[in-house]
Amino acid sequence: MLAFIAMLGGCTLAPTYRQPELPLASSWTGSESPSSQPAAGGQWWRGFRSTELDSLIARGLNRNYTLEAAVSRIEQARSAADVVRAGQLPSVSLGGLSQQQNNYSTQKKRSVFAQTTYEVDFWGKHRAATGSANALAQASVYDAQTLRMTLGASIADTYFQVLSLQERLRLAHSIAADAQQVLDLIQVQASLGASSSLEVEQQRNVQQTFAAAVPLLAQLRDQALFQLAVLVGTAPEGFRLEQTGLDGIQVPKPDAGLPIALLRQRPDILAAEARLQSAHFDVGVARAAFLPSLSLDLLRGVDTLGNSLIWSVIGTLSQPVFMGGQLTGQLHADRAHVQELVASYRESVIEALQDVETQLSARQRLEQAYAIHQAAVESAREAVRLAQVRYRLGATDFQMLLIAERSQYQAEDSLLQVRLQYLQSAVGLFRALGGNFTPSAIAATAASSTPSVVKDIHP
Repeated sequence: MLAFIAMLGGCTLAPTYRQPELPLASSWTGSESPSSQPAAGGQWWRGFRSTELDSLIARGLNRNYTLEAAVSRIEQARSAADVVRAGQLPSVSLGGLSQQQNNYSTQKKRSVFAQTTYEVDFWGKHRAATGSANALAQASVYDAQTLRMTLGASIADTYFQVLSLQERLRLAHSIAADAQQVLDLIQVQASLGASSSLEVEQQRNVQQTFAAAVPLLAQLRDQALFQLAVLVGTAPEGFRLEQTGLDGIQVPKPDAGLPIALLRQRPDILAAEARLQSAHFDVGVARAAFLPSLSLDLLRGVDTLGNSLIWSVIGTLSQPVFMGGQLTGQLHADRAHVQELVASYRESVIEALQDVETQLSARQRLEQAYAIHQAAVESAREAVRLAQVRYRLGATDFQMLLIAERSQYQAEDSLLQVRLQYLQSAVGLFRALGGNFTPSAIAATAASSTPSVVKDIHP
């Protein structure tokens, strides 16, 4: 009999899970040399060869409060799974009774007893509920890993933005200083009658325009710096960087690997699949609710006054007959939830594919744009030099010098902005591929909230 009950308890009415079919290509559109191997995971930020960036990301992954809250949600989900899992086991309680009756004669009863209650899981309802809770707990692990992935990328993006703004700020100071020197020259010429007051005011306007960019860039730099402090879990007061520019920062070229590898690397995709698996278990719970349930109550104790044993065995068999459509409605809702999560899972996959394709295209196009902007800066610098020489010799008018000065500033400032975008495109590609998607990194996130490690959390 016990073997039969155990056999029934091992079955489940949850539908068999099959991974949804997905429209995956064999290679990336934007990949110059398609790889036949999955992309390598690991601490991708080390490819930029910046010890300060390494230190900032390490601080952020250890001290960021949003990530800390996500790790705490893992423990919450695990605890909820423990509560559900308890339904598979008998509950045991100890009790006592003291009773005194005084009708025609005084009667006293005192007893202590142990009571066991167990619902036989004939149809696997509790097993399915436990499977659903475990899948949700696993999804919370992937959610934390998704946040970890985006946090590392945000720290790198913001760090490069601060350094780029510092370089743009130095450029604005330098250009404004150069414009002031030209203004001084023109004022001297005007005092000698070689230049007009109009030329003086035109150059003063140029110098003031360049100078006006300085406080705006400083404000943007400070804003990015304070944002970086929050990302790494530090108060913005007194937060400073040692690096003053992008010199020495290398631009790695991550291998995009195979499109199919995203299904095993991106934690947001893994989280969506875990929730889909949980919904399949929920359908099993809803199906089992239509079928009979058997509960056993066992009581055994001793009458301390009469020194006699007391015991009872109660079996309760119940079968839902009329629930007003509650059970049917729940089953339909759970099935619809499965279909919703199938669509969400497919959407998350194609969005991830789009993300990688976009970053691959950005890396390629921005590399080309950066080379063109470098050539434009060299041309603009030479044009300013020649315009200044010709203006001093009286071989050209002042308007040509003004145009050359503005063009130089715009070209150099644009080059710095494109360089930032090029760096951020590399960060974006690492993030799109899943960040630090190695199984050990995912397991480390899962284990950070409790000593026990969730099993089978990596693909």
